[in-house]
Amino acid sequence: MTENKGGLGSWDFGLRAPNTTHTNPTRKRGAKRLPGIPRLRVGLVLGALREEPKPKEQGPGTHRLTRFLARLRGEYLAWMRAFALLFFVLPAHFGWAGEPEPKRLLLLGQGPDGHPPATHEYMAGLRVLEKCLRPVPGLEVSIHRADDPFSEGPELLAKADGVVLFLSEGAKWTQADPRRRDALAGLAARGGGLAALHWAMGTREAEPIAGFVKLLGGCHGGPDRRFTVIEERLEFAEHPATVGLEPLVVHDEFYYQLKLAQPAGSVTPLATLPIEGRQETVAWAWQREDGGRSFGFSGLHFHDNWRLTAYRRLVCQGVLWTLDLPIPEGGLAVEIDESDLRLEPAGR
Repeated sequence: MTENKGGLGSWDFGLRAPNTTHTNPTRKRGAKRLPGIPRLRVGLVLGALREEPKPKEQGPGTHRLTRFLARLRGEYLAWMRAFALLFFVLPAHFGWAGEPEPKRLLLLGQGPDGHPPATHEYMAGLRVLEKCLRPVPGLEVSIHRADDPFSEGPELLAKADGVVLFLSEGAKWTQADPRRRDALAGLAARGGGLAALHWAMGTREAEPIAGFVKLLGGCHGGPDRRFTVIEERLEFAEHPATVGLEPLVVHDEFYYQLKLAQPAGSVTPLATLPIEGRQETVAWAWQREDGGRSFGFSGLHFHDNWRLTAYRRLVCQGVLWTLDLPIPEGGLAVEIDESDLRLEPAGR
């Protein structure tokens, strides 16, 4: 048999003692390692896949046991190569190895839009939302100020799995820049989650309505748009996004008689309250034809309403629903501190 120098020798499957020099003359300088496999696994894979030298021819007096062990060793190495291919190489190549990538969620807000302080507090509200969503497993949340020109927006949207809009005249904003419009359309086309809060679903002009409804499923837009400040009982429909919510009396400005996606009934009302003698939809969920999901809530005019657990839970769970992430049976924990509601003294 061939002499087995250096302990384990060819049986070490690429594992080497510390401070042992090893060079591979066949490996090109700068060649990339297999992604996602720890160094120990690389050693196992390369060792198992390495061609073993054929044993030297023995004389006719070679013991049968020697030939049997050589054959057994060959079969063992063949199984090891198959094992390495199945469990290490293929998963790394096709992205099966390791934990799945977290879903990337963008929270897009803006600075003051001319409304009185403590209303339309976009950035402060998104900071509350970010804190509530931060502990959710499998979710990576980032806040961005999306005042025009927001030149980095299309690139961010191209890498995102979902977006929450809480900004001024959002229906108009989504259509104002062709690159932004196309990036949002691309996000929707690949099944991304879309959500809009309060004035982010709005436009004073009628032209952007159709394009926005195609993305979000509802819009507060045009010269006939309706809104009111009211104190009424908010009711919730049965839906994954409303788990753990009970009716409550709220004081807020709501948009109503919204322009909703057709056909009628394709949009699911999540929250309603009585306005002018009829139950009006003020929050909705929509399963889009492209396979993605959209959510909207027309409340949150007043920043102080982020204090309401029901509001925070509704928004958070609506967002999770758009991303097809699990929602706890009793409702998502959305605890905050009083300091989380603090407003910036200047610049808001």
